[in-house]
Amino acid sequence: MLKIAVAGASGRMGRMLVQSVLGSGDCTLAGALDIPGSPALGQDAGAFLGQPTGVTIRADLHAAIAGSDVLIDFTRPEGTLAHLTVCHELGVKAVIGTTGFTPQQRALIAAHAEHVAVVLAPNMSVGVNVMLRLLDMAARALGEGYDIEVVEAHHRHKVDAPSGTALAMGEVLAAARGVDLATHGVLSRHGHTGERPPGAIGFATVRGGDIVGDHTVLFAGTGERIEITHRSTSRANYAEGSLRAARFLAGQPRGLFGMDQVLGLAPR
Repeated sequence: MLKIAVAGASGRMGRMLVQSVLGSGDCTLAGALDIPGSPALGQDAGAFLGQPTGVTIRADLHAAIAGSDVLIDFTRPEGTLAHLTVCHELGVKAVIGTTGFTPQQRALIAAHAEHVAVVLAPNMSVGVNVMLRLLDMAARALGEGYDIEVVEAHHRHKVDAPSGTALAMGEVLAAARGVDLATHGVLSRHGHTGERPPGAIGFATVRGGDIVGDHTVLFAGTGERIEITHRSTSRANYAEGSLRAARFLAGQPRGLFGMDQVLGLAPR
């Protein structure tokens, strides 16, 4: 049995991860952690399901992570880095679905991955990662005659924009066109913007309600439009992808990996 610890165990994604671990046939819940002051501290991690696990939600990182094979973390960048430091100390591998990292923070994750195996992905959904492959193919085939817009929608509680998934899509699109997203990405529009710059990759953000996650990439040409869309109706797909990533890590001593490697997709 693969021993899994879950960060942010009382949050929306944390609870879905706990439920998925408990429902799997080859994983067991070995740890659960949350921030100091959380009302869930001291509770059984499966209490919300009415399914006692014997695993108490803790704020002590070492106590919560020790004895686990893999930590799955969908929290905030600062928290994830603190958790990863402890994983490094304890030799625990990590699946990171947290988004919003700065380049410097991503460099820190890469440094930790020289010692413990880490899967880092802006989206753990199998469907989204297949979509990334489709976007690469479409951008290469359609060429510069098609304008590209990335539209994403998430729930009102999401704190970063554009989403990490939307930015990952932008990176794939930019690479397929042989340009740098930093120079060709248009992250906001306001006022008199003038005509659309040639080769721009535009982004639009929607926040509201309980939208789990919608992403559409529009290729707008002359006389036709192509749209590739992925919609998440439940966080279960993120949880199942995370478990696939955890199983992949079981055979990796160290290194930084993406979901394309977990799923056996050809390098982008």
